[in-house]
Amino acid sequence: MDTKVNAIMLRAADYNENDKILTLLTAENGKITAAIKGVKKAAAKLRFAAQPFCFAEYVLARRGDKYTVINACEQESFYDLRTDIKKFYAACSAMEAAAALTYEGDGSAEIFYALVKTLSAMCAGEESGCLITFLLTALKHSGYAVAAENCECCGSPLCESDKLRFDMDTGAFTCFDCGGGVGASGVTYNVIRKCGGKPFKKEFITADGEKRALRLLREYFSYKLNFAFKSLSEYIRLI
Repeated sequence: MDTKVNAIMLRAADYNENDKILTLLTAENGKITAAIKGVKKAAAKLRFAAQPFCFAEYVLARRGDKYTVINACEQESFYDLRTDIKKFYAACSAMEAAAALTYEGDGSAEIFYALVKTLSAMCAGEESGCLITFLLTALKHSGYAVAAENCECCGSPLCESDKLRFDMDTGAFTCFDCGGGVGASGVTYNVIRKCGGKPFKKEFITADGEKRALRLLREYFSYKLNFAFKSLSEYIRLI
């Protein structure tokens, strides 16, 4: 029996001469791995379905525990993300994070819908703040929330502190003298609060603040999930 799923194409790997293996992210079933045949041919009808950022209704045929894409109806291509190098790598970073934080057979509705919203927002405007917001959202719904609140140790407010620490084990900020984590700046802390929809001090929002926040989030992802966040490293290099 054929199955229809709304999905974002996270990853495509070459398979045989003209085929690919796709990793699709769905709201209801998390990641799905599916073959798609003949899409490396220039005139392939479903070539679009194996393109980066494709959001489509995929029709899947199942045989045993394996899926094959037999049809697709594109809902959004997010084409603008492929015409701007910074937007491209920011979007790739969001996709890579989504792939790392979701699993096959496990519903990922919050991350799925946040990813769709993020790709759309990146097409429309500035991408770095959108990316930070998405990373914070995805971490929260995966059990790795970043706690940009008062000091985890003594409870002191941190918004006006210039030097802080960030604990990679707990995902929380502390006073510089209280904690034993890595050094972090008040700029990073306030940018994360801003992108997380929390009150922040405007005087701590600087031109390079988003870059600092992304560096910290990259290290946190790598620490928690033990993977090299390659697309985010490239995006940080570009901005």
